[in-house]
Order: sequence, then C-alpha cells, then structure tokens
Amino acid sequence: MTPTLEISRTRFLQNLAAVQDRIAPAQLMLAMKDDAYGHGVEWAASAAVGAAQPVDSFGGYDVHTSLRIREQTGRATVFAWADSSDDEIEQALAVGIELGVGASDYLRRVIEMSGRLRITARIHLKIDTGLHRNGIRPEDWPRVIADAMAAQRAGLIEVVGVWSHLAEASDAEDDEAAREFRSAVDVLRAAGGTPRALHLTASAASWWRPELRGTVCRIGAFCYGIRSADGPEIPGITPIAALRARVIEERGDDVLIGVGALHGLPSTLAGAMIGTPGGVREIVRIDATSTLVRGWSGARVGEPTTVFGPGEQGESDATRLAERIGTVGEEIVTRLTAGVRRVIGD
Repeated sequence: MTPTLEISRTRFLQNLAAVQDRIAPAQLMLAMKDDAYGHGVEWAASAAVGAAQPVDSFGGYDVHTSLRIREQTGRATVFAWADSSDDEIEQALAVGIELGVGASDYLRRVIEMSGRLRITARIHLKIDTGLHRNGIRPEDWPRVIADAMAAQRAGLIEVVGVWSHLAEASDAEDDEAAREFRSAVDVLRAAGGTPRALHLTASAASWWRPELRGTVCRIGAFCYGIRSADGPEIPGITPIAALRARVIEERGDDVLIGVGALHGLPSTLAGAMIGTPGGVREIVRIDATSTLVRGWSGARVGEPTTVFGPGEQGESDATRLAERIGTVGEEIVTRLTAGVRRVIGD
C-alpha cells in the first residue's frame, strides 16, 4: 500500500488569499523552490495563477524550476535567483524569465548573453545586507551599479528590481539590514535606475515585520501551510498536505503502517505521535519501508493513519514533527518524494 501525500487545492487557495491580504499593498511572489516545497510545481502554479486573487509573480529559485513555472503561468513574472550556467541564462532570456544577479561576474555573463541573443535581460540586483549568502558587497555596489546602468543605457539589460535575504537572527540585525537595503536602492535611483520590485523579506518577516516589506514579498512556506520552526500558529494559514499511510499488519498490541525511511520519513521521529482512527498513537520504530505504531482497539489492515497534516485525526503538522528532530517543516515535506504518491484534491 503506497503512502500518499494528499494535497488540498482549496486550502492552498485560502492560504494564498490570507497571505495576499496580510501583506497588501505589497505584491506576493510565490516561492516554488524544491518542487514547490514538495507539493508539486505544475498544479500549484496553475492553481495560483487562476485563483480568485490571481498570483502574477513567482519565484522558482533556479532556471529549471522557473521554466516549469513559465509553462503554467503564461505572462506572469517568473524570477530565478540562483546563479545559472550560460545555457540556463540563454533558456531563461528566451522565455522572459527575470534573473537575480548577486555577483559582478554573473552580471557580466548575463550582459554578454543578452548582447548575443539581442534580448534585453530583466534583472534584480542583490545587495548583501549581512547574511553573506551571495550578494554584492556594499563597498562594491556603486561600481556594479555603474556597470549595470551603462548596460541598461545600451539596451542590454533592464534593472527591474533590488533584493536581498534577511538573516532573521534578531530584530536589531534585520533593522540594520533594512537600512543597508534602502541605502542600496538610493544609490541605484541616484544613478538613474527605476526599480519596481524591491524585495527583502521572505515568509516570516513578511508576515510579522510589515515595516520591512518592500513592494514585493517572497513567500513560500506559509502559502503551503508550513510554519516557521518554533514559530506560532498563523491565523488563516493551514497545512495543505497530509501524509497518509495505511495499516499493513497487526502485531500484537502494535500495528505496522506502510511508510518508512526509504519514503523519506526520518527514522529519528520515533516517539512522535501520529493520527489514527483510534486517536493519536506513538511511533515505536521507523524501518526501511514501514513504521511500527502503538495499536488501538479494532485496528484493521487497510485503515488510514495520518503522519502529519491539518489535524483531522489529531495529528501534528509537519513543522511540529520537524521541531522534534531539529529541522524545519519544509524539509520534512520535501524529503517525502521517493515512493510517495502525490494526490491533488479539492
């Protein structure tokens, strides 16, 4: 009995609407890295662009994911922020994918490809505001801006955005990062740039620190109902996915369910509680393709259990399980791709 990741389209659309309402007037950029956090790029992109409040900006992380998004979203903005090979740059420019540029060498390669293809590249320049995860250092920023503006005047690129990542280590550090970000935007504007997309915040900061939002918020995890590690419940946001596994064998006072480590379930989750028809029950042991769980009265082969989900059987969400083993909810979900059948429902 193959375990299934059951995904609710309705809850996904409700989450999108809740996020959009929360961050307005900023625009939502729906982040879809890691195959939409394990939920599946194609259906999610198609659902988002067709929502009652349509999403018209998507972040694919890499060019490969962004190309998949482009196929589903027509003329929507698609942004790839990972450094790319020359072949990937060519593919991206050919279909109008916007590129995140956080290094002078990458900028040079994008400009060269733009000239070769005679396509104006739309780029977002990344300023390093302290996280040191890629990005142009503040002392190098004026020089890179001068190069970018020269290329823009030549019609090779258009600088449509400025962006960065927050460390989210403390409010004070994030405030300092925001000041660095605003200073970088001022330098670009003084050089003649007119960026429309200013994005500094991802899920948590976009939700809880409205004063740090720019014109765009890059939000992924919350849209799929995944909370921040050790973070509070989020009003209006519910998990869209539930991992279901059926009973495959009764073993005395325990039962065996059909999901295990080879499906992506971390063996370190032994001791966690899952939802069953008899209420919540403890995981005794996680083996390669099965998991031993404390039984319940009347347990039968074929009955469904819920390892994580929105709580319909009393189960925890993915974030709470992840907190037990010192990781994050999105990692739990994205690992469950080997041998888990994904089912999209209403």
